[in-house]
Amino acid sequence: MSAFEWQRAVIKVGSALVAPDGERCSAEFLLPLARFISASRQRGKEVIVVSSGSVAAGRKAVPVTHTPSIAEKQAMAAIGQTQMMANWARFFDFPCAQVLLTADDLRDRVRFINIQNTLRELLKHGALPIVNENDTVATAELKVGDNDNLGAYAALVAQADTLIMCSDIDGLFTADPRKEPDAKLIPEVNKIDNTIHQLAGGAGTAVGTGGMKTKIQAAEKCVQSGIQTLIVNGRKGEVFDALASGHCPGTLFRPLVTAQKARAHWLKHTLLAKGRITVDDGAMRALTERNASLLPTGIISIEGQFSAGDAVTICFADRPIAQGIAQYASHELAQIKGLQSQQIEELLGYSSGDVAVHRDDLVTLN
Repeated sequence: MSAFEWQRAVIKVGSALVAPDGERCSAEFLLPLARFISASRQRGKEVIVVSSGSVAAGRKAVPVTHTPSIAEKQAMAAIGQTQMMANWARFFDFPCAQVLLTADDLRDRVRFINIQNTLRELLKHGALPIVNENDTVATAELKVGDNDNLGAYAALVAQADTLIMCSDIDGLFTADPRKEPDAKLIPEVNKIDNTIHQLAGGAGTAVGTGGMKTKIQAAEKCVQSGIQTLIVNGRKGEVFDALASGHCPGTLFRPLVTAQKARAHWLKHTLLAKGRITVDDGAMRALTERNASLLPTGIISIEGQFSAGDAVTICFADRPIAQGIAQYASHELAQIKGLQSQQIEELLGYSSGDVAVHRDDLVTLN
């Protein structure tokens, strides 16, 4: 088994584990996973769950004898979503938080930042975010399409270092183990190339929408951004004992670089700065020496026009010292510069957070 370490993980759980009979939520396969989540949190680790199952959970309440229409599936999801959340909540003595997303939420930079802030606050306050696609409103053009890729997007937006995809199969094999008894489990993948893509077959279960193909797609998105990805068998309780001891009993996809390096490279070299923020001596020291967030109180002046979610260059005495993603638009920062964080809502009438640029979205420049 491959060894691995992690601090913030997204765990993707499919319909075949949440609602194995395709009609109602069940604890059958979730109890060992719930114990793993609780034990991990007790050790100071952070967990986000991406859970399928709302449509399957609501299927019995909207009985059809034909292939369900989009409206019927949305009705199933609306009914089943509450059942799915209640099913998760019964395992824990800490709050579970529902986070429903569409593809549009992930494409729009302002919504993306808002999702990031929400997940950050939920983790800060000890809640377990449970993410699902908003099937009650998502049409074909708004859908991510499968929760494997939704898991990858959640890992990216949450700045996780690990994505764990719980499947009904042990991992990636040299052939389909359901058809080829001699198929061998591949314990570790260091590069996702055409050979790896060709090993991915079709959908595994009639209940879920994802198969190995979407899992490889999700893994590829993550490893390119420095996020290690695991495919494990969520039906086996001993899998979570192995994960708790820092070993992957399935397939581990190693990232090409660390998540920190990948994000720093993205912030430094990929994003085009839309404006400049000049800061005072105290803010400069906080950013460069203490890896702190940029607070409005340390801002002296704003140059250029930019929106929340745009990249900005942070300067001290005309010297660029950092680059990051603004939490507020230029006209908003112009109003709150020099103020204490608690004064933001008083002046603007609303607040998008206490910081102008969060330390997770900031990289210092040499």
